Amino acid sequence: MRIFISTGEVSGDLQGALLIEGLYRQAAAAGIKLDIVALGGDRMAATGATMLANTSGIGSMGLLESLPFVLPILQVQRRAKQYLQANPPDLVVLIDYMGSNLSFGSYIKRRLPSVPVVYYISPQVWVWSPFPQDTKRIIEISDRLLAIFPGEATYFQKRGASVALVGHPLVDRMATAPSREEARQALGIGSEQTAIALIPASRPQELKYLMPVIFEAAKAIQDKLPQVHFWIPLSLEAYRQKIEAAIQKYDLNATLVSEKTQQVLAAADLAITKSGTVNLELALLNVPQVVIYRLSALTYLIARLFKFSIPFMSPPNLVLMRSIVPELLQEQATSENIVDVALEILFNSERREQILADYQEMRLSLGEVGVCDRAAKEILQLL
Repeated sequence: MRIFISTGEVSGDLQGALLIEGLYRQAAAAGIKLDIVALGGDRMAATGATMLANTSGIGSMGLLESLPFVLPILQVQRRAKQYLQANPPDLVVLIDYMGSNLSFGSYIKRRLPSVPVVYYISPQVWVWSPFPQDTKRIIEISDRLLAIFPGEATYFQKRGASVALVGHPLVDRMATAPSREEARQALGIGSEQTAIALIPASRPQELKYLMPVIFEAAKAIQDKLPQVHFWIPLSLEAYRQKIEAAIQKYDLNATLVSEKTQQVLAAADLAITKSGTVNLELALLNVPQVVIYRLSALTYLIARLFKFSIPFMSPPNLVLMRSIVPELLQEQATSENIVDVALEILFNSERREQILADYQEMRLSLGEVGVCDRAAKEILQLL
């Protein structure tokens, strides 16, 4: 049985890899032989899937920020559609990545109408989309929608979609994560050292809009706390040179890590991070965090003109729809504000304990371990 899976960006590659492992487990238990063909990244390739293209480095957020990736994305779409036409799959799984996946879903429904389509981890139109047609299109192309957040499931169910709430795949991934003590020992972090994780980028534009202000704040913290050491997990090898250059520019006491990235997160006393899936990883590891995000000034102005707004940016806050972790967005994301919030979390035990307590409440909404196997069973049932 051939399954085609489409996703993009670093987080989609991780979620796709976890799903593929679940699909192989459940297929073996059912005596089904699977051939999985995919668009994704290195993690998905490592599972044994046949990769049509690497899409982990061509994701973006924002209008102007997307322009450099339009041509590469169109080229990937054309190549994938040619493959699908020549090699029709038995089922298609779409993971997040709205622009490309809506295009693939529409193509399948038009050209291969008998092939079922599963949307796993839908784009967050249930949070931010001002355009009802986006929701309508997702429902139209999906034979089954597998939701990872309770709010997501409720939103699509109310609009007539066939929905199953399976839980968040990071629950599975974090089940085997090291404890703080194990991680610090593995990395050689002493008890007297303050370890702060810096997570500036998983998309190319974030190197431009987020990394400078995060590193500027880190330098100010370092001046105040000589015992601090920064740990930077490398999301993509292509970013190494720019991040290393920035570490030198800001004269940071920092270690860039391409392996043991989960240990880096688990070992941290605090994280200063971009908004994204990593926020949920940190929450499940009980690491307090400061979340920031910036877009280009023009993209932000256009969003303001169209009255585009979101209640929250980071997944932990979206789960409970209240402020669990501090978010500094656009004009609020200054190095001074980052330093103030970071130091308060480090030295105000009441603030820190409140974040950790909220994490525990959030965790209850993400489902039990076995998410990827539940998702895989839903998918295989459609075969």
